[in-house]
Amino acid sequence: MITTAANVNDITQTLALVDGIPSVAGRPGHPRRRPDCLLGDKAYDSKAVRRSLRSRRIPPVISRKGAPNIKGLGKLRYVVEQTFALLHQFKRLTVRWERRLELHDAFLSLACSLICWRRLRKQIA
Repeated sequence: MITTAANVNDITQTLALVDGIPSVAGRPGHPRRRPDCLLGDKAYDSKAVRRSLRSRRIPPVISRKGAPNIKGLGKLRYVVEQTFALLHQFKRLTVRWERRLELHDAFLSLACSLICWRRLRKQIA
């Protein structure tokens, strides 16, 4: 996650967010260092972003501005929208009131941990 000011365009933070993804352990061998693809809506449509993602060997799945939406992209983006809905259950995260970035990021990390813990608890029960 990257926390920015309210008026910062999302496209300016796309590559920083992708570069900040940590290695993910999986099968034996080398850990994964990049996602399979990047899903985005029309707000992320930019030649520079597409070119940079391809140079990182990450295929962009981004709707183009002025074109109809990619069929089936809504089903894939549902996970992102559902995550935002779950985070908005924590009223303190809906609007940022903390002046210090560390506090806001700590509350966000705590909320994500609680969401995962509740999910795992339901699966075990």
